Amino acid sequence: MAKLFTPIDIKGITIKNRIVMSPMCMYSSMEEDGKITPFHLTHYTSRAVGQVGLVMTEATAVQPEGRISAQDLGIWSEAHINGFQQLNKQIHTCGAKSAIQLAHAGRKANLESTIYAPSPFAFNERSKQPAEMTLDDIKTTIDAFKNAARRSKEAGFDMIEIHGAHGYLINQFLSPLTNKRNDAYGGSMENRYHFLSEIIEVIKSEWTGPLFVRISTDEYHEAGNTLENIFYYTNRMKEQGVDLIDCSSGGVVPASITTYPGYQLKRCEAIKNEASIATGAVGLITSGIQAEEILQNNRADLVFIGRSLLRNPYWAKAAADEIGYTIDAPTQYKRGWK
Repeated sequence: MAKLFTPIDIKGITIKNRIVMSPMCMYSSMEEDGKITPFHLTHYTSRAVGQVGLVMTEATAVQPEGRISAQDLGIWSEAHINGFQQLNKQIHTCGAKSAIQLAHAGRKANLESTIYAPSPFAFNERSKQPAEMTLDDIKTTIDAFKNAARRSKEAGFDMIEIHGAHGYLINQFLSPLTNKRNDAYGGSMENRYHFLSEIIEVIKSEWTGPLFVRISTDEYHEAGNTLENIFYYTNRMKEQGVDLIDCSSGGVVPASITTYPGYQLKRCEAIKNEASIATGAVGLITSGIQAEEILQNNRADLVFIGRSLLRNPYWAKAAADEIGYTIDAPTQYKRGWK
């Protein structure tokens, strides 16, 4: 059997195959209220119809000031729950599982309001300078992740991913490039992990299902986190009960990144081996053959597909055809599946 289409069980939740729709910002909450729109219902459900095993929402803000843009999805209030309930009902009806990526943009928020970061440094010369978070700000944000986890459970999600990558708030705390604090949340590697550690614990107080964390495994800067630092963080996450590390890279500071098919896989594989933890591979994975090789060689446990799923909601069918495997068609589409 093709490993790409082998089910996987994570903490009692079975995903029917190893294909994950990677979280990708859609900038489509047109009322700037963070709510699900008809676009979102169509966009995510169509990938479930296309036989993706796990559909993950875009970065979903736990606070209004944590949005990447004013059009981002949010889950900072009870008013957001109903829209996500509708979305999850549709995804589940199509046989897929669902995940939400809980996020806070920190200094990379492109908003008119005040934005926040561990230290008061802008991302680049065109970006707004953030306010340095006080201890009260940090506590309020950690509580926001806790409440977002509760709402995610009420909304019917199967899994939660914490967004700790791409230079957003959690990544800003983790990185020595962006965290210049001299209190319990800054300085040493252990202190820089403190913020994420507390977020994991408060989420676990509300959530018993599978928990993923997306991290930037390479910051593309000589003064950034080393691979040894990343191993420390991932081992700590495993100790805290995180089930899978979603291995991305970059975004912490402006950098020139050479990309190529599978360019993030080396560190994904290294983390899987070093921490003995499940990993998700992401980054220019475009074909069924490529995805199957990753899984067969035990380089990752899930493959996160992004732009290829934007181009083709039925990427899973194309991947199956490519590796000579047959997957069942949705009943409604059987006449045109072959």
